[in-house]
Amino acid sequence: MPESEQRFGEFVAVRRHEQGHVAELVLDRPKAMNAVSTDMAVSIGAACAALAADRDVRVTVLTSSNERAFCVGADLKERNSFSDADLVRQRPTARGAYTGVLELPMPTVAAVHGFALGGGFELALSCDLIVADATAVVGLPEVSVGVIPGGGGTQLLPRRVGAARAAELVFTARKVKAAEARELGLVDVLADDARTEALALAARIAVNSPVGLRNAKKAMRLGQGLDLRAGLEVEDAAWRATAFSGDRAEGVAAFNAKRRPSWPGE
Repeated sequence: MPESEQRFGEFVAVRRHEQGHVAELVLDRPKAMNAVSTDMAVSIGAACAALAADRDVRVTVLTSSNERAFCVGADLKERNSFSDADLVRQRPTARGAYTGVLELPMPTVAAVHGFALGGGFELALSCDLIVADATAVVGLPEVSVGVIPGGGGTQLLPRRVGAARAAELVFTARKVKAAEARELGLVDVLADDARTEALALAARIAVNSPVGLRNAKKAMRLGQGLDLRAGLEVEDAAWRATAFSGDRAEGVAAFNAKRRPSWPGE
C-alpha cells in the first residue's frame, strides 16, 4: 500500500510506497481513459520534474487508475477545437510530458493494462521496461487520423524492435494485442496483473545502489547509437561517477561483512 500521495493538478498523482524507495506515477483521468489533455500534459511534466529532483526515489512505476486503459493518447476532442496557432502553442507542453518521463534519471517501469495507444504507448515506450497483462492492446495509430507519432514513437519504437518492424507498425497503424506484443518485443513482461508485477519488479530493482542505478541508466541511454569505442567512453565516465561514490564504498563494505547494504545514495 502507498504511504502517501501527492496530486499534480486534477489528473496526475504520485504515490510513495512504504518499502523500497518506489514511486508510482499514476495517470488519473479515468472518465477520458487518460486521454492527454493540455492540463494533463502540464501535470505529467510537473510530476516528473518533482520525481527527478527526489534523490530518495530509486524506481518509478507508471500506472493508470482506469480499468480499461493505460492511456489512449492525445485528447482528440480537445485537439478538434484547436486552431493551427493553438496547436503550435500547445506543442511544447505536450512534448514536455513525454520527455519528462523519458528523462527521469532513475529506472522506470510502465504497467500497461488495457489500451495503450498513440501517445499512451509513447509514454510506455519512454520507460525502461514495459510490463503488460492479457488485456493490453498497444499501437501507434497516428497516421490513421492524419498525424504522426509525436511523443517519441518514431524514434523509440525502432530502437526497441528495429527499423523494419517499427515501420510496419507505424505505417499500418495497427493495434497489437498482448501475446503478439510480447512476441514482437513491444512489451517486455506479460503478467497476470500488470501493476502488481511492475511494482514487484520495481522493488527488486530498488534494493540496489541508487547511484549505480542512475549511472547505469545514463550510460545505456547516452551510449545508444554510438559506435562501440565512443560507447565505452560513455560507460567509463559513468563508471568513474559511481566508483568513487559513497554507494560503492558501502557496497564493498557490506559484501565483505555479509550484510545488507545501507546505501547513502551519493
